[in-house]
Amino acid sequence: MNLSRRENLTGRVFLLVLVVVTLLPFVSMLSAALQPRGTVPSGLAWPSDPQWGNFADAFTVANMGALLRSSLLIVAGVVPVSVLIATMAGFGLGQLRVPGGRIVFALLLLGLTLPFEAVVTPLYYQMQDLGLLNTRWAIILPLIGLYMPFAVFWMRAHFSNVPVELSEAARVDGSSTWQLFWRVQVPLARPAIASLTILMFLWTWNQFLLAIVLVDDPAKRTMAGALGAFQGQWGTDLVLLCAGSLLILTPTLIVFLIFQRQFIKALIQGSLKG
Repeated sequence: MNLSRRENLTGRVFLLVLVVVTLLPFVSMLSAALQPRGTVPSGLAWPSDPQWGNFADAFTVANMGALLRSSLLIVAGVVPVSVLIATMAGFGLGQLRVPGGRIVFALLLLGLTLPFEAVVTPLYYQMQDLGLLNTRWAIILPLIGLYMPFAVFWMRAHFSNVPVELSEAARVDGSSTWQLFWRVQVPLARPAIASLTILMFLWTWNQFLLAIVLVDDPAKRTMAGALGAFQGQWGTDLVLLCAGSLLILTPTLIVFLIFQRQFIKALIQGSLKG
């Protein structure tokens, strides 16, 4: 479809405005993080003498080395298990047409409407009864369950759009259900699996509420969860707070920049099939 010069110019202006609006908060945080310690940052004023050492101070004060290890452990416990279960469940609901599958899918859709805040109190007492409070399992296990509705919905959408003829041809060749899943369907689902993995990583890394409520030890929280304690202790030092926020943001930004092609490919694939 050919676009007129006016439409092309309007699109470029719109994208430019969107980029500015998106980057403005990060530029503001960066300028605040580079101010001298003990000052109150004002607007977007760039410091005449940027204090890059504030990032090292924030890393040390917040004990981010331990937090980084804790976040990686939590991500390693949540993401692979969630993606595996969601892929298998999506295959079952999207390709096998299992009895009662529509009821299960309806319940999962209902779970999409359930906010984290509504289950925090029940989760707290459940983790307390299981003796898991103040452990990383108190974050890992609830997150796996809370992610399932969206994750299964995401994978089912992919498998539902895979032509049934592929499965029928594999059956004719003598493939079992397990072989059909691993050798035929999973390779075709790699873009969807990759994009779901990226989303799960970002959500787990940035999980704040459960980490604050269910874990008292800051060293066992996620990076984002530790920001609450950091802000409580150093709330008057806005410079360190901004520096710490940028440090926490950096890993997720790097992951997204590296895997953005796979993520966009999955979105385009789904839109074309839909």
